[in-house]
Amino acid sequence: MKKSDIDYFVTIVPFLLVISLVMLFFIFPAQAGNILAQIRSLLNNSLGIFYLIFGLFILLLSIYIAFSKYGSIKLGSGKKEHSNFAWGTMMFTAGLAADILFYSLCEWMLYANEGRISSLGDTTLWSATYPLFHWGPIPWGFYVVLASCFGFMLHVRKRTRAKYSEGLRVLLGSKVDGIWGKIVDLIAVFALIAGTATTFSLATPLLSQTVAKLFGVSNNNILTIVILIVTCVIYSACAYLGIEGVSKLASCCTYLFFALLIYVFFGGGHGKFILELGFDSLGNLVNNFFSLSTYIDPTGQTTFAQDWTVFYWAYWMVWCVATPFFIGSISKGRTIKEVILGGYIFGLSGTFMSFIILGNYGIALNVFGQVDLLKIYNESQNLYQTIGEVISSLPLPFIAMILLILTMITFYATTFDSITLVAASYSYKDLENKEPSKKIKLYWSILLILLPIGLIFSDNSMSNLQTVSIIAAFPIGIIMLLLIISFFKDANMYLNGN
Repeated sequence: MKKSDIDYFVTIVPFLLVISLVMLFFIFPAQAGNILAQIRSLLNNSLGIFYLIFGLFILLLSIYIAFSKYGSIKLGSGKKEHSNFAWGTMMFTAGLAADILFYSLCEWMLYANEGRISSLGDTTLWSATYPLFHWGPIPWGFYVVLASCFGFMLHVRKRTRAKYSEGLRVLLGSKVDGIWGKIVDLIAVFALIAGTATTFSLATPLLSQTVAKLFGVSNNNILTIVILIVTCVIYSACAYLGIEGVSKLASCCTYLFFALLIYVFFGGGHGKFILELGFDSLGNLVNNFFSLSTYIDPTGQTTFAQDWTVFYWAYWMVWCVATPFFIGSISKGRTIKEVILGGYIFGLSGTFMSFIILGNYGIALNVFGQVDLLKIYNESQNLYQTIGEVISSLPLPFIAMILLILTMITFYATTFDSITLVAASYSYKDLENKEPSKKIKLYWSILLILLPIGLIFSDNSMSNLQTVSIIAAFPIGIIMLLLIISFFKDANMYLNGN
């Protein structure tokens, strides 16, 4: 491709923004943390209900699209480009990253002492139920609805500019080629960077702690940065190989993921409890799904909904910049109904298995007095140390550590090489059905790792990291609504023969 094909505005401005943020977190960590906390408080108090309404709307919309006339639309002519297994594994691994392992092991601990959970009655049951809700149908609803929109744009309308702005062409016309299109794309890229920063910064300390414990080295910021760089090298190499590299890595990641689950389930000695609590929590989720979706506590006695549900919906929304594009791009030859139902089947199956096995194993250790994990966490306030106790409780814990390290690295690499492919597309005015150049993919590989490194030197609290996603999600939510309207308008014209 020629240099004239590069959109330098969308390519350079994010770089300058990231460098500025990295310097801010590095030089003024405390002040940056305070600013993030103030912004989060403002957004939670003023706009929290927006995220909840939007999440429920997206879920209901996905069901409508799948079983309406739109569901029968085929995304491009010809055969499916990937087998169901390859398609499902790429979709699952690209959509979740290593966060799923981190939260599967510890999320129930974060809920156990919450006033909201204790007010519901059975703390054990609700601590196991809420993770399934926060990682369940609504998050995957965000993905599959947008994947349908982008898949239609790419494979049916054959628009070659894989950008958020292009999805608005039917609505905004030629304005997407001007300043409005660039603003939309800059917001999308900022949200993408915010999502990657949150993901890396939350889960990487667990990876570095496990590496340090396994090899007997000091766990510090240097080790964490080395791990980030190694991961960056891996996903950059896979991004060089293109979609074939992503597919192979996704399959490898899936095998490692299930190996870890099998080891914990059979090696931990609490298989019966894990299954029974999992079955119970699934039933509890089904029975209470809509009340969980609308809970916000208007009296302000607790901030549970704002701290968790609002954060999670925001978190999934910022990931909608990249993941749905990727899912849409690999879904050529499938109907929109297949994309939506396949996303729910593959996505929810893997997600629920992870939380039921890894999370419920930790609950079993606590319930049966084998390891008092809640006491350890309450006294230390260190999630990574507490998760380390979970891993150490397994027979031959070094095997579990190796599996955890390899699975987290491949999860990261699979997720971020697919994101690199999507992000690199924003650097072009028009890709013309080609992949981005290797130099541009390398540029984005490096750019996506810089902000997480900067956050390591800041007040790296979970609240501050979550705020990064919440800030980016609000404008993305508005753009997502416009994308959906644009899709319906375009799809109706297509179905009417235009």
